[in-house]
Amino acid sequence: MKEFLEGSMAVARTVQLCKPGVISAYPITPQTHIVEELAQMVADGHLNAEFVNVESEHSAASVVLGALAAGVRAYTATSSQGLLLMSEVIFNIAGMRLPLVLTDANRAISAPINIWNDQQDTVSLRDAGWVQLYVENLQETVDFHIMAYKLAEDKNIMLPVMVCMDGFILTHGIESVDMPSQEQVDKFLPPYKALYKLDVDNPMTLGPLADPDYYTEARYAIQETQKKVLEVIPRLTADFARAFGRTYNGLIEEYHTKDAERVIVAMGSVCGSIKDVVDELRSKGKKVGLLKIVSYRPFPAQEIYDALKNVSKVGVVDRAVSLGSFAPLASEIKATFFGKKKKPDTISSFVVGLGGRDITKDSIKEIFRMLTQKEKTGEFIDLKPELLKENYE
Repeated sequence: MKEFLEGSMAVARTVQLCKPGVISAYPITPQTHIVEELAQMVADGHLNAEFVNVESEHSAASVVLGALAAGVRAYTATSSQGLLLMSEVIFNIAGMRLPLVLTDANRAISAPINIWNDQQDTVSLRDAGWVQLYVENLQETVDFHIMAYKLAEDKNIMLPVMVCMDGFILTHGIESVDMPSQEQVDKFLPPYKALYKLDVDNPMTLGPLADPDYYTEARYAIQETQKKVLEVIPRLTADFARAFGRTYNGLIEEYHTKDAERVIVAMGSVCGSIKDVVDELRSKGKKVGLLKIVSYRPFPAQEIYDALKNVSKVGVVDRAVSLGSFAPLASEIKATFFGKKKKPDTISSFVVGLGGRDITKDSIKEIFRMLTQKEKTGEFIDLKPELLKENYE
């Protein structure tokens, strides 16, 4: 049923449909509306779950870890510094192979303090062992949360999934969303049956000490499972399409890339603006396109290679920066083509939209204009020279 919803409300309603037994979260802008609504649902008896109030994000992550270890479906949400405070437990959850779903309302990292959107928080935890999915709009946000639970709980996967939605732009934006019914979700997502759990009748240990004889194999197992995720996601999205009538690739989305000479690569809500610019420029005869990355972890290198190998000039847009090195997404796109004979003439890198700075259509057009034979590396777009001190130039 079509409804006009704020993004945070849409997430809360979707989580309700997925029936977690334990929810724990600590409020942080711009995630707060999600957990506030879920807490109200529990208090009003509309969601049969335990909502555990805690004193920090580290504690929230620990609570949902414990819930999953006891065999109960769980959920949490966070943002920015909250995700970083969780980081110790974030690594533990993946290492213990617990299928948590977490919503991150992408937000800049301090200092200076900034509550607006970029993707530095989740990108900084890209190596934690989690699946990371980046959504463009609210319909994707709803649909990928449902798929996230089914993916995480797949007996061949058993890894946590992070659904990354741009803070304020999506969490506080209002769009028309086709909300599924409880019957549809129940048919698609069966009740959670833990493959392993803490049980006094069948004692086991989760997260034990692993000495050098065992640790490497544990990390290798996660790496190999991430490769399996690349195979599972297309099957999952096909199942979702049959159940709900909406089709996704789940790894990448190609938008007018087949005949394009210049393509921008990006993740998240900015892809909507890029599509508008692509449509405008193509109406004027320009062969441009967009490659949207949905799955950042696992990284779909083969799909990216196939989409871009015949493109002359590629521009990678990062809403995060690896200070002292190269932009994260751009580095991985370039690595995809290392040693390959067929590849773009140039792969340029652009850092945009940090701390919520607007990424305008003019900014996107400028990026397309800058895709020339001269490759750009870590080019900051829309800098304000008057704010730069001499020793920073």
